[in-house]
Amino acid sequence: MSDEHANSGPRGRYLAVLALGALGVVYGDVGTSPLYAVRECFHGSHRVATTPGNILGILSLIFWSLTLIISIKYLVLVMRADNRGEGGILALMALLGPRRGESPRSAGRHFVLISLGLFGAALLYGDGIITPAISVLSAVEGLKVATPYFTPFVVPITIVILIGLFFFQKRGTGGVGAVFGPVMVVWFATLAILGVAELLRAPAVLAAVNPWHALDFFIRNKLHGFLVLGDVVLAVTGAEALYADMGHFGKRPIRLAWFVLVLPALMLNYFGQGALLLRVPAAAENPFYRLAPDWGLYPLVALATFATVIASQAVISGAFSLTRQAVQLGYSPRVEVDHTSAREIGQIYIPGINWTLMLATIALVLGFRSSTNLASAYGVAVTTTMAITTVLLFFVERELWKWKLLPALLLTIVFLVVDLSFWGANMIKVEQGGWFPLAVAAFVFTLMSTWKRGRALLASTFGMRGLPVDIFVRDIATSHPVRVPGMAVFMTRNTSGVPPVLLHHLKHNKVLHEQVVLLSVLTEEIPVVPKEERVRVEPAGEGIFRIVAHYGFMEDPNILAVLTEAKHEGLSFKLGSTTFFLGRETLLTTRRPGMARWRKALFAFMSRNARTATAYFRIPPNRVVELGAHIEL
Repeated sequence: MSDEHANSGPRGRYLAVLALGALGVVYGDVGTSPLYAVRECFHGSHRVATTPGNILGILSLIFWSLTLIISIKYLVLVMRADNRGEGGILALMALLGPRRGESPRSAGRHFVLISLGLFGAALLYGDGIITPAISVLSAVEGLKVATPYFTPFVVPITIVILIGLFFFQKRGTGGVGAVFGPVMVVWFATLAILGVAELLRAPAVLAAVNPWHALDFFIRNKLHGFLVLGDVVLAVTGAEALYADMGHFGKRPIRLAWFVLVLPALMLNYFGQGALLLRVPAAAENPFYRLAPDWGLYPLVALATFATVIASQAVISGAFSLTRQAVQLGYSPRVEVDHTSAREIGQIYIPGINWTLMLATIALVLGFRSSTNLASAYGVAVTTTMAITTVLLFFVERELWKWKLLPALLLTIVFLVVDLSFWGANMIKVEQGGWFPLAVAAFVFTLMSTWKRGRALLASTFGMRGLPVDIFVRDIATSHPVRVPGMAVFMTRNTSGVPPVLLHHLKHNKVLHEQVVLLSVLTEEIPVVPKEERVRVEPAGEGIFRIVAHYGFMEDPNILAVLTEAKHEGLSFKLGSTTFFLGRETLLTTRRPGMARWRKALFAFMSRNARTATAYFRIPPNRVVELGAHIEL
């Protein structure tokens, strides 16, 4: 989808407020990269000599990486591929979902694209664990610049800060952004001031804008120069989370914050560090802090500590967005979702994901114990996801935007060359720790794909056990079962047949309510369904009605609201005389084809631990009757 809806976006003061919030949530990760990106290139495991040619080459690589990957690829192009305002790789995947009536060949291609998108989303969970760990750990290690007294307390202090950060999440991304945003304004202003002060002393470094210096760097350093890309990528980490967080604030505030403040501040600081290295090559040990005058070192350490804590916010809020989309699109069991804003639908908090990330992040800190060790695991997940996003974007350009093949292919090749170069340089880190995000992604991908496949098997089983509505209505008309006052609502995934729970109820209780509602809730592959398209009512006769409610993947179903909106002759909803009948299935694994038995056992475990339908659909518990059934998979 293009920017055709931009004119309806936020304006004026509200736009400024959202842009300020985006600074604290979206740009924390990429905004703190000047702390270590240049340093790692000249002082890390694949360091290069601090010569004028290498300095200009590294700066040129950073400049063009920020320009091509974030400014052009993500902010100009990828953010156009929003699903009615919502971003993230799952939203992008939903845009490319299979269409009804398409050929088997097209369906197979869409299956591959969906699998790629699903694995890319799973990778972001690994990144969501690593980023808070390395950001906070590097912040606390920065305190050692002030005094070595803190050295034995680095890990304990890091864990305390992480616990505080994750407890703070319950305020929601809006509340977090309101607190962190002003701090990041000060941070970016400080970056710019430090950079300008040094640039004035060595303006020749601005020649790095010429891409020839990046090419010359590779010619002179050959394979070693390629490996340094594993450190250069630190300048663009956070790009994928930026896209995932689009639904929290909208594309216009995010773009405004980047082009007005973030990008100028980053480039001024990077070029300032380069100017310093041209004058004082020995400053490579820590060029960022060497930019500061002696009197400003301690305040800068304090500000950097706060800023690097904020850096983890983008991936945490991105994990919330991805999880909610996964639930609504059928790739995850139901989870508790708390809404933290009445104006922005994307501002949410998911307790289960929050605490899981916290425990995993703390475990990572205890296992690796230093940011240097964690750096070996950093970058693998995000570069893989960036490459997957480029592939999916190509199909969006061709199928949705109707681009011609040549321009779409050329643009994709340019982006893939950049993405795969970063990816290749990072893959050498797999043995040293890069395996961790890949292992997390494989685990999450297995959970998501198993849940999706299991639900399909379950739907197929219910379909075989169901009964056509017309046959059921004719049977009711001839058998005349006892009818009792009130309304009975039977929740069902099947929109065409009679649910087994209704047949089970009639068989054992031998009564029917005067009004019987077969209620199905369908999630569409769009963020929000217009209110006028929300509810469809179909009378079947004999007091039986089918209601189909449509919701977007960024909406939470509200069954009471659906029944209130379901206006039709002979159908009247009164909560006090309504009973909700829900099925509670006990899943039994068998050797039947369809899915491996261990995956069936995993699906059964996930189903038992999912949030209850009563809580998810916000049904009053005292109006619910559950009927159990054993289902063989």
